[in-house]
Amino acid sequence: MADFLSLGISETIVDTLRGYGVAVPTPIQEQAIPFVMEGNDIIAQAQTGTGKTFAFILPILEKINREATHVQALIVTPTRELALQITDEVEKLTADMEGVAVLAVYGGQDVAKQLKKLKRNPQIVVGTPGRLLDHIRRETVRLSEISFLVLDEADQMLHIGFLGEVETIIRETPVTRQTMLFSATMPPEIRKLAKKHMDSPEYIQVEKTQGPADNVKQIAFHTTDRAKQANLIELVETYRPFLAVIFCRTKRRVSKLYDALKAQKFACDELHGDLSQAKREQVMKRFRDAEIQLLIATDVAARGLDVEGVTHVFNYDIPQDAESYIHRIGRTGRAGMTGLALTFYSTDDRPTLESIEKELNITIQKQNLGASEREDRGRQNQSFKGKQANSSSSSFHPKRSGDKFKSAGSRRRK
Repeated sequence: MADFLSLGISETIVDTLRGYGVAVPTPIQEQAIPFVMEGNDIIAQAQTGTGKTFAFILPILEKINREATHVQALIVTPTRELALQITDEVEKLTADMEGVAVLAVYGGQDVAKQLKKLKRNPQIVVGTPGRLLDHIRRETVRLSEISFLVLDEADQMLHIGFLGEVETIIRETPVTRQTMLFSATMPPEIRKLAKKHMDSPEYIQVEKTQGPADNVKQIAFHTTDRAKQANLIELVETYRPFLAVIFCRTKRRVSKLYDALKAQKFACDELHGDLSQAKREQVMKRFRDAEIQLLIATDVAARGLDVEGVTHVFNYDIPQDAESYIHRIGRTGRAGMTGLALTFYSTDDRPTLESIEKELNITIQKQNLGASEREDRGRQNQSFKGKQANSSSSSFHPKRSGDKFKSAGSRRRK
């Protein structure tokens, strides 16, 4: 299996990826990055959740000219949410890189603020078709010198009705550009667009992200946001994880939960985008070495996190969609081991939970959090621990500082 260095990604960027716990390329990254590095146009048929964002961001960061003061890479997305997500990832990857600037432009955002930021000459612009056309007409975004054009989720742009706008944007770019098109499906209109505007593209197809592994047991607990913190502590003490990742929706919620668990003397730490690379690396090393057993993280910070021995995942805040759910619970049950994924949901969260179940064609076991459930959970956990013991020499222990629990560090799987 290739690593990022062998794909042509520099040590500087690879070190940044390692700080986020990303060490191994996904299949689409492994296939696409070499073609992009060589200057080829590519058509990638890939679902959301396959790692496609890094497949184009990483080689673009390697190839842009940091000294230049014009837009060199344009990434077109169907929604502002995706534009912001991509921009956030670029900002994190370039936090320690001098001379690289990225800007998101999308509808609903203050135009004056966008104009002010555009004057800072970002090399990378990420935007939605409508707002990009607005800037093109104002002559506040000039695309005549771009080297890279990315059309992300092209079929969604077709579905929304943006294909005409996309064609207009493409005509503003030089024919010498390198074009990358990503789409989950390939309807005739997208094939026609590719044939018209791409130069002998390489075709890559990656299968859709699969559903949860059979060796990850899933339970959803009905609760309220007010009770959630106490519920989490109760479940940690019930299930006694060896290593666990706890996912929160925002950086602020990560820090708030970290402070609460730390005050309760749990061996824990936080992982989110506001941490420096050095701090992220330090946290990841402590987690891998089982010096901490509860890692509280945001989705972006934990992207690609691959740590041996993670026995539990807690969705403290319910994931937004099926893709995020698969990404989160995939942190456990690695290498054939058993894992346990526990998700909190409120009454308001029920439609989201049902949507995840429907898309993945699964039924997640539901439980209420309360005294009447504790005995049942205890019996279930004993059964689950028995299964884990048959496949691993490690046990589940929530290590706290002090003497309340034995250290599990010495029990970590080798």
